[in-house]
Parts: sequence; structure tokens; C-alpha cells
Amino acid sequence: MRRVAVPVVLLMLLAACSPAALLNLTAPRAGVTRSSDIAYAPGPDHALDIYAPSHRCADAPVVVFFYGGGWESGSRGGYRFVGASMAARGVVTVIPDYRLYPTVRFPAFMRDAAEAVAWTRAHVAQYGGDPNRLFLMGHSAGGQIATLLALDGTYLRADGVDPRQIRGVIGLAGPYDFLPLRSRTLKAIFGPETEWPRSQPINYVTSAAPPMMLAAGTADDTVDPGNTTRLAARLRQDGVAVDEHLYPGLGHKLLIGAFASVLTSFAPVRRDTLRFIAAHSGAGAGCVEAGR
Repeated sequence: MRRVAVPVVLLMLLAACSPAALLNLTAPRAGVTRSSDIAYAPGPDHALDIYAPSHRCADAPVVVFFYGGGWESGSRGGYRFVGASMAARGVVTVIPDYRLYPTVRFPAFMRDAAEAVAWTRAHVAQYGGDPNRLFLMGHSAGGQIATLLALDGTYLRADGVDPRQIRGVIGLAGPYDFLPLRSRTLKAIFGPETEWPRSQPINYVTSAAPPMMLAAGTADDTVDPGNTTRLAARLRQDGVAVDEHLYPGLGHKLLIGAFASVLTSFAPVRRDTLRFIAAHSGAGAGCVEAGR
């Protein structure tokens, strides 16, 4: 498998199109139903795509996945390879867009994310998902969004969702404890220094937090893997179940890229994610093909 994956990575580096576009070409079509451009709230950047198993399972777990991009770039269309890969293995996967800087600043994108989760709980049964088996997942900036949604319950509660209804959270190379802010852009995104603590998921850990899987690559030079180890330690300190994975030699982009079958030989990120979801899905565990 590795002999196949290495040339693919080289193609990503050399090709004119983006790595995500190449990985999307490898996304499974068979066994997956994609529903696109669904509005979850009024206005631009408030749409989502849903990837569902074609053969429905009555208790299928649901993941809402938030992509990264430093809170200033990214789009749901770039992550077909994540959504289709998860759906092909039994997980209904919802990928929303959300407003980005400089159009908005914190916490506007948190409110968008909460609206997407609320919409999902209300409507995902129509697509074969069980709203009572709901997980949040995010990569990079999306990891900050997913974990903060679960830990600071004010955003979800404002949209009628009880944070206790979240079965689990998967954070992939997320910034959870990243103060002080040094870049001019981050200072603009997160506002006055007095407001910075509100953006830090680690500040909201309590014993009521849902189970979490936190993963990072040891070669990540975009988001310090210490964010993962520190949040995992704080969760354990409060008695919260946490699966911590540090993948040797893995970088920031390859961590999420490893959801594509052509790159799974680099690290078992997808397998570990599916196993976490199955472990916390209750009756829905039977829907998940956690071994692949």
C-alpha cells in the first residue's frame, strides 16, 4: 500500500491542482449518497453537504465535521474525501461551511457552527442518521470549533441543543490552548486581549465534557502538538474519557489526508476515528465498519 501512497503524495506536491482536489478524485462513490448545497441557515456560507451510506442502518451515527484553514479559508467542497470515506464505512457525515475572517470575527463562526449542529439534529434522520448518536469532529481551526462547541455549551444551548446530547468529539491537530496570540491576523480574528480566553477550549473543561479523541502528528509545524497533549491531560484530570493519539512523523495536512484510502498506510487516523465512534455509539456501533 505504501508503494501506492508515496507517488500520490509526490503528485500532490507537483500537480497544479490542490492536494484536496486530488484526494477528492479518490473518494468512494459506490455505497455513498451525497446531498449537496443544503441551507442550514439564511445567508451566504450557511450551506452543508451530507454523505450518507447508501444502505441505511437504523442507528447510524452522525458526525458533523468542521474543516480547518486558520478561520480565514476553506470550503466544504474540499473535503469530499473525508465525508465519502466515513459514509462508506457506516457514518453519516455532515460538512458545513461557516463564515470566515475577514467577513466575521470570533465568535460569529462559533454561532454558525452551532446552527449547523442544531440543523443536523433536527433533520439528519431524513438522511439515515440517528440524531441521538451525534459526534463533532474538526481538523486544525475546525478542531478548535468542534471542541469549544462541546466544552462551552453556551453556543449549542442558544440553538436549542443540549451539549449532553453530544456522544463524543474528535479533534485532529486542533489549537485548544494557544495563548498568547502573536500574529496580527489572529489578534484581529479573536479581538481584544481581554476576550482571548473565551476562544480557548481548554478553559472550559469540566467533568461534564463528552468523551474525546484527540490526535496530532509529531511532525506538525502548523499547530503545536502540545495543544493535544495539554487538552488530553486536562480532560483526564477531570475524569473525562479521552483517546490520545500522537502519530510519529506525521505532519499537519497528512493527518487529515490519511482519511483517504490511498494515504491510510501513513497513519491509522481513519481507523482510530471509526473505532472511537463505534465505542461511543451504543446500539449504533453495529453500523460502523471500524476495522477499515
